Amino acid sequence: MRRRVPSAIEMRTYEVRTFGCQMNVHDSERLSGLLEDAGYVAAGSDRVADVVVFNTCAVRENADNKLYGNLGHLAPVKTANPGMQIAVGGCLAQKDRGEIVRRAPWVDVVFGTHNIGSLPVLLDRARHNRRAEVEILESLETFPSTLPARRDSAYAGWVSISVGCNNTCTFCIVPSLRGREKDRRPGDVLAEVKALAAEGVLEVTLLGQNVNSYGVEFGDRYAFGKLLRACGDIDGLERVRFTSPHPKDFTSDVIAAMAETPNVCHQLHMPLQSGSDDLLRRMRRSYRSTRYLAILDEVRAAMPDAAITTDIIVGFPGETDADFEATLDVVRQARFSGAFTFQYSKRPGTPAAELPDQLPKQVVQERYERLVELQGEIAWELNKEQVGRTLEVLVATGEGRKDADTRRMSGRARDNRLVHFTRADDVRPGDIVEVAVTYAAPHHLVADGPLVSHRRTRAGDNHEAGLRPKTNGVGLGLPGFGTPPPAAAETTGCALR
Repeated sequence: MRRRVPSAIEMRTYEVRTFGCQMNVHDSERLSGLLEDAGYVAAGSDRVADVVVFNTCAVRENADNKLYGNLGHLAPVKTANPGMQIAVGGCLAQKDRGEIVRRAPWVDVVFGTHNIGSLPVLLDRARHNRRAEVEILESLETFPSTLPARRDSAYAGWVSISVGCNNTCTFCIVPSLRGREKDRRPGDVLAEVKALAAEGVLEVTLLGQNVNSYGVEFGDRYAFGKLLRACGDIDGLERVRFTSPHPKDFTSDVIAAMAETPNVCHQLHMPLQSGSDDLLRRMRRSYRSTRYLAILDEVRAAMPDAAITTDIIVGFPGETDADFEATLDVVRQARFSGAFTFQYSKRPGTPAAELPDQLPKQVVQERYERLVELQGEIAWELNKEQVGRTLEVLVATGEGRKDADTRRMSGRARDNRLVHFTRADDVRPGDIVEVAVTYAAPHHLVADGPLVSHRRTRAGDNHEAGLRPKTNGVGLGLPGFGTPPPAAAETTGCALR
């Protein structure tokens, strides 16, 4: 049955609030696409949305407090707007299930990571039945990329190549919430990338919980390297990134693909977690520090200009002074251009939460501060090497919090370094500029001076016009690489609205 299209008077508005990782951000684009296909329209900043959706994260210890605090703030708003609906999805919803409605009975819908496509139906059902609808599935109902997506950016896009994870890291709750790894077929991934590029998107980031194990489900251990190379054949696509790879699956063919495919950026984010082999063993990270450093050596031999970033956990249960010193030693050798550093957070349901020797907060804090200081010094040294160089920057929004005060604009260099540069009236987000770096800080570069060059792009035109790609779902098909057949292209193209 064809869904009746509501009139402008009947149209309900929506707002999606996102917490967590890039996968959650991309899932939120899917949720927005689903709601718009169901007749909802995005709420303006000047009014309360008819439907507020929380897409949650469960990785950090304060995730629960953040969600329930936000729900508490909305309770009086909903009382004042009786037709309003509140939905909670994502990893925390998958974990807490009916507990959410028990603690916040004004919530209308709870859905999990495996059935985001059910949201519009659950909202209709909750409104009709006048009661909360809780639906949590134990396995993937529909691969998220088969769902429509309202993209946030005119110039950069996320493309999921897999969901779930087959690893059993003792600190991580993700496998229990996202399930085992499910891989999309290469032809489907490439169809979506091609569709984005056809609408002017210049940069895509390939996403997966363990992105470089891609192909395990259909038995091709070289699939990820092939996928990177195939992205190099897509017209109009200027930058390709991926996140996050696992060291145990990082192979030489992927490094070669990165080095030999012109539009694949020389940038790598590869989690270390700890430099102590004993801790890596207890974390069930199936590599050791020597293997990790050997991968970095191979990457830099193939791409001397590569910028490498990482994730590190401080204060894992039982971490000794010697363990922590081993982490500092690997950081000194690795010379990361940036690092996301985390204090260990006990998550119920993970093996690490039951380990003895949970460390006192003051010990973890002191170690954390030492690590941040060391990494900051290394990043600053590496950034100082960029002073005087000319960098190509994709102009972005939301990257420079002080841009209005400093009369600057911001964007990312090809190696993903953040660059703030002198504002020019005719430069738009989505355009490409070349700038000469004049100053370096630990976490960004500054280019105060005239632009070296400025290239106006279709992405910039679309951003200026307020247009964003709306991609239709890309279905599952047979394995393959190369340009998708015409029929697939016709059914998976973008329509800017």
